[in-house]
Amino acid sequence: MTDDLMTIRQMCDTFEVTPRTLRFYEAKELLFPIRDGQKRLFTRRDRARLKLILRGKRFGFSLEEIRQLLNLYHAGDGQRRQLTRTIELARQHLDGMHRQRAEMETAIGELRDQIDWAERILKGKSAQDAA
Repeated sequence: MTDDLMTIRQMCDTFEVTPRTLRFYEAKELLFPIRDGQKRLFTRRDRARLKLILRGKRFGFSLEEIRQLLNLYHAGDGQRRQLTRTIELARQHLDGMHRQRAEMETAIGELRDQIDWAERILKGKSAQDAA
């Protein structure tokens, strides 16, 4: 095994993913391992693509968005279109994350208020029970 190739087990260990995940990304044509019978050998290119896939998923990108960005790598323009599209999508996702955070902060505040209210009710009932 050369340093340039990794088995599916090595990929799983390195990137903390399951074999099923790697096969899924292969089926979706996001990764292109070398097939040697039943064996899959992943190249440096596959490893770089998997890093980008996992990062994109963490940021909320869909697999289709990730595929489009990966396909733009070979557009022949020094990655200009890929980077431009990445920035556009990243800004959209960042805006969505900010909206989600604001909604979450509102929900947290409301839940705290409900907890405080319930605790006050229980304290009042405890005082009544003691009397």
